[in-house]
This record gives sequence, C-alpha cells and structure tokens, in this order.
Amino acid sequence: MACTSTRPSLALPLDLAHPSEPLGGDEDRCLALEEENARLRRICAALIERVEAGGSLGGAPYAAFEHTVLLAEQVRERTETLQQTLLELHKAKAEAEAANHSKTRFLAAVSHDLLQPLNAARLFTSALEEHDLPATSRRLVGNVGRSLKDVEALLGTLVDISRLDAGLLKPDKAPFRASELLDVLAEEYRQMASARGLEFHYVACDIVIESDLALLARVVRNFLSNALRYTPQGRILLGCRRRPEGLEIAVVDTGPGIETAQQEAIFLEFRRLGAGADEHDRGLGLGLAIADRISAMLGHALRLASRPGHGSVFSIRVPYATTLPARERYSVTEVHKDLSNPLAGVAVWVIDNDAAIREGMLALLEGWGCRVITAASLRELDTMKLAERPDVLLVDYHLSDASDTEDGLEVAGRLRKHYPELPVVLITANHDAALKGRARRAGLDYLLKPLKPLRLRMLLLQRLASIPKNESCVWP
Repeated sequence: MACTSTRPSLALPLDLAHPSEPLGGDEDRCLALEEENARLRRICAALIERVEAGGSLGGAPYAAFEHTVLLAEQVRERTETLQQTLLELHKAKAEAEAANHSKTRFLAAVSHDLLQPLNAARLFTSALEEHDLPATSRRLVGNVGRSLKDVEALLGTLVDISRLDAGLLKPDKAPFRASELLDVLAEEYRQMASARGLEFHYVACDIVIESDLALLARVVRNFLSNALRYTPQGRILLGCRRRPEGLEIAVVDTGPGIETAQQEAIFLEFRRLGAGADEHDRGLGLGLAIADRISAMLGHALRLASRPGHGSVFSIRVPYATTLPARERYSVTEVHKDLSNPLAGVAVWVIDNDAAIREGMLALLEGWGCRVITAASLRELDTMKLAERPDVLLVDYHLSDASDTEDGLEVAGRLRKHYPELPVVLITANHDAALKGRARRAGLDYLLKPLKPLRLRMLLLQRLASIPKNESCVWP
C-alpha cells in the first residue's frame, strides 16, 4: 500500500521526522503517519477557529490583523499630535508668563514713576485748599482734587490686582491699636459722606490687634468706598465688635441691599451691581475682589450680611494681639506749642530727590504752620549747617542719584545718631513686605504714595503729642 499524500506536509514530531529505521512499505507505519497527520489537522483547525473567534465578529484573522495595525497607526498619529499640542501649550504658557512678568515690571515702574507726579499734584491741591480762596476758585480746586483722587484710586487698584496676580504682595503683620487705622479712615470718609449728603457715624475702638496695617486699611477702604457708592441716602457706620476669635471691623450702610443670589458674585473681578451706583463713579469693579483676596492672604475671615431694601454689613475679623512695643514719644520743643494750631512752629525736615514733591510738601506743611527745610539728599542737608534740631523727618525711600546712593532708611539711621528718638516717616511707593518690616523694626512710620495729606496730618499730630520722656507709649 502506497503511503504518499497530496496534502501539505505538517511539522512532525521529532521521533517521526527522524525514524530510527527506514519506512519501506510497512502498512502499520503508513497508517500511523496518516493518523498523526489527521490529528495535527484537527489541532490546526481548532487553533484557526479560536483565532477567528477572538477577532472581529464575522471577520477573518487577516482582517483582524489589518484592523489592529490600522488602530495602532491611528494611536501613533494621535499621540504625535497630542505631543505637538503639549509643546505648543508649554510654549504659549512660557510666553504668557513672560508677558505677565513684563506687565508686573511695568506696573512696578508705574507705581513709582507715575505716582511721583501724581503725589506732587495731590500735595499742591491740598496746599491750595488750605488757603482762603474765592468761592469759584475753591470749587475749581475741589474738582481738581476729586479728579486726582479718582486717578489715584484707579491706578492703585490696577497696581494692587497686578501685585496680587504676580504674588508680590506679602503681608507684614505687627500689633497695633485699631484706632491707628480707624481714626484716619473715619475722618477721611466722614468728609466724603458729608459731601454726598449722607450721615456718617464712627464708634471708636482702641483694641490691640495684629495684622498688616496697610493691607487691612485697603480692605476697610474698599468696604467704605463700596458703601458710599451704593448708598444714595441714609447713613454709614464704621465700628467694631468684640468676638471670641478676634475684633470684627464692620461697615454698615442703609443702601439698597444685595440679593442672596448675587452675594458671591460681587466678590468676583469686574462685577458691579447696577442699582444705586453713581453714574459718575469710575470704579473698575475690583474693590471687593481685592478685599476678598487680601483678607484670604491675611487669614482674616470676611463676612457679608445683607437684606434687599435694608442695607448691607461688610466685616473682617482680625485676631487680637496681647502686647505692643513700648516707645517714648519725641516731645516737640515747648516754645513750638500752639493749642489753636498744634502743628504751628513744628520743625519738619523733608528729604526727597524729586523737586516737585519737595515744593508740594513745602506748600502743604507751611500751610499747616510748620517750619520746613527741604533737601534732595542728606549731603545737601549737611551743606546747610543747620543749628536747630528737627521735630520730625519726612524722607523718601528711593533717594539714589549721582551724588548720593543712600536710601531713606540709611538716612534716617544716620540722622538718629545725632537726634535720638527723632520721629521719622518713611514715604514710598514700594509695597514690599520686607521693607515695611525693616521700617517697623527701626521704629519708623511708613506711608505709601500718593501721600494722603489727612493721613500725614493726623500721623504728625499723634507722633508729636507732648508726653513726659519717662512715660512709655505704644507705637505700631
């Protein structure tokens, strides 16, 4: 019997592929080979069936293979597209960050260079308001002053939001009495409320709290400005409440109130309520957004309570401080005292390298009755060979020019070697927390540009109050 076959040969087991003895015509041997081939064909058929079952329904193994290759190619192409998109996003992010840094540097320059002439203009208008002017001229001067205040508020808002966005605004917390902040704000906003025909009430508070005075003032100012903006008639109250967790500083108004659904939205940027807004108001809708972000940065709880038709209460809770650094006040020379004009005859030295600001300070302070000496630098002051001691020093922080590289802190330190405990007010457009901390540790007061004349006047009155030298006083 022949054992040949027309079927394709399959791989044989090792013992059959290499028999130990020739095949010859042995029928048993041929039968065994046919049975082995049949078994292997059944195995192949089972494997093919299993492969086809694992592929797409109704498809063949090769079609499944092609589909898999196509999917792999699509995945590769989309992965490459995604990687390219990510690279473009990283590039766009880097460009946006560079633009943001550029904007921050620009606004930092604006906060000093542009505030310099604005500061001088505010000083000149405030000095004019001290003069006995005809009614028409007084009205014109008042209009100029209000316009400059609008510019100051808008510019200050832009600088604040830019510094917050860039993370450059850092708190410098220190203990101080609440009255150090609230007395000045009450006097300032009492005048503004009176000009709008509103009643303004202030409940004084002398509790010791701990915060960044300048940043906290920004929050309360925004509360007060918002109350003035949206209260067409009625009353505004500035006061405090003792709470177990801290002192709650509140601004209450009798305005139209805020609907519950809008109470979160008003703290978003560029959000303003239409009802009750002054048509001449030039705000940007950033005041409450700035207040919210500053309060979060300070870690102080901010609260709003309002009823439509009944008014609103904006408040911030500030932690108590247990102690204040004790300092002696520097007594003004006895012959300079004048109860009718407490600043009359007070010797004020002003050091600022901007000529316009020196002229503005001279006009303002002389209008208050002060005796004023101005200089561009300590070197220029030394050439005057002044024999009289100063009662107070007002010094700009940025004094560097071709002839003098010292800053205001260094100038204050050198003058205090000759006049111990001399009251010094450092005046600057620099909001840096480190600088505020240095000024505070050196015992200097710190005022930001554009300088608010009312704030300066009240500060001088506080610091120059005559107190016996052996009596210690609390300073912020």
